[in-house]
Amino acid sequence: MRIFKSMLLVAMLGVSSIVSAKTIEMDVNGLVCAFCAQGIEKSLKALPPTSKVFVSLENRIVAVELKDGADIPDPQLRKAITDAGFTVVAIRRSDVTLDAIKQRVARQAAGHE
Repeated sequence: MRIFKSMLLVAMLGVSSIVSAKTIEMDVNGLVCAFCAQGIEKSLKALPPTSKVFVSLENRIVAVELKDGADIPDPQLRKAITDAGFTVVAIRRSDVTLDAIKQRVARQAAGHE
């Protein structure tokens, strides 16, 4: 019984860390133009948990800032991106802000990273 309680606690902690993520960053193939970025932004902003969206064509990155306490399941993200005509290569969740992701991308573009 004690082992079961410990396993349950560990599982709950794992789930709570996923739910508390501030952003979801995705590597997306097929981004080639501003129209592509606009289509993805429109699709993701239509999802109620979305606060803001950032798309970097050069880095093939799409980042979604979530509303407090909200989450978007991976299958729903993949469907939104796929329905817009693109392919999701990877999904990462973190507590990094959308502004920090934008700054990182800008540093990479400037050759500082």
